[in-house]
Amino acid sequence: MKHKVVSLFAGAGGLDLGFSMAGGYDLVWANDSDPDAVSTYRANFGNHAVLGDIREIPSEEIPGCDVVLGGFPCQGFSLANTGRRADDARNVLYMEMLRVVASKRPKAFVAENVKGLVLMDKGEVLRRIVADFEELGYDVKWKVLNAADFGVPQRRERVFIVGVRQDLEVDFDFPSPTHGRRPDSGKLPWVSVGHALRDIPDPDSQHDLTNHTYSKYKLRFNGYIGHRAIDPDLPAPTVTGRGDNKGGVVVLHHPSNERRMSVRELAVVQSFPVNFDFDCNQSAAYRLIGNAVAPSMGRAVAESLQHALKTAKVTTGDD
Repeated sequence: MKHKVVSLFAGAGGLDLGFSMAGGYDLVWANDSDPDAVSTYRANFGNHAVLGDIREIPSEEIPGCDVVLGGFPCQGFSLANTGRRADDARNVLYMEMLRVVASKRPKAFVAENVKGLVLMDKGEVLRRIVADFEELGYDVKWKVLNAADFGVPQRRERVFIVGVRQDLEVDFDFPSPTHGRRPDSGKLPWVSVGHALRDIPDPDSQHDLTNHTYSKYKLRFNGYIGHRAIDPDLPAPTVTGRGDNKGGVVVLHHPSNERRMSVRELAVVQSFPVNFDFDCNQSAAYRLIGNAVAPSMGRAVAESLQHALKTAKVTTGDD
C-alpha cells in the first residue's frame, strides 16, 4: 500500500513531484496561499490542492497521512537576505508544520529550506526546529544536499530535515550522491546546463513547447544574482525566486549568454519535465520555479525514506 502524503507550502509541487516520481507515495492533500501555485499544482497533480493560509486551516480539515512534506517559506532564512533575523515572521511558519505533524502523527516528515537556515543565529534556529520535532517523538536528521550531486543541471544547496516516528525504530539515511564534479567511485559527472538544454528549441523559432517565453530584460554581466555569465559546460548557478529587496529580475542567462532563459528552460534547469504546465503568467512562473524544490533531488530523498520505512516496526494504527 502506498504511503499517503500531505504537502504544506507546496508551491508548484517540486518536492511532491519528486515523491510521485519515486513511486510508493499517494499525494492526498496539498496547500499553498499563492493562487498561481495552487493553479499550477492542480494542473499537474489534481484537485486535492487547497488554496488558503495554513494558519487558518484547522488540523481536522487535513486528512490523515503517512508523510508530511513542508517547504516552509525560506525568504527570512536565505543567505541572499542580508537582513535576515531569527524573529522574522516568515521564520516561524514552520510552527504550522509542527502543528500538523503533532495532529496527524505521520510515520515521517520531510522539510526543505535554504542553506542559510543552518547559519541563522549561529545554528540556534535549526537546533530549535530540530528540538521541537524531537519533542513530538521523532528521530530527526538534517543535511545540506547539492542538487548537482543528484543529476540536476544546477548548483543548488538546500538543507533537508527528515524525521521518522521513534516507535517505528527506523534508521533513516540521506541519499548518497550519484553525480560529482570530479567523478570517482562510479559517480556520474555533473550534468551541465548546456547539455540539459541541448534539445530545447530557440523560443523565437517555431516550436510546440508550452511556457517557452522569456524575459527581454537587458543582459548584464556584473557577477550579481541574475547578471552572471553562464558557463555551458558546468551546472547553472542557483535558480532563485527573486533578487534584491526591490524584486529585481533574477532570471539566469541562457548558456549562449545572448538572452535570458525562458520559463521552460529554467524549469528544465530545475529538473521539471518538459510537459510540466505552469498555469500562470510568465513572471509568476519564473517565481514558482525559483522557489521550488528540484524534483530530482526530492526524488532521491523520497527513495531513501521509502527504503527506510520498509524496515519500520508495525505499530497499532499503521498499515
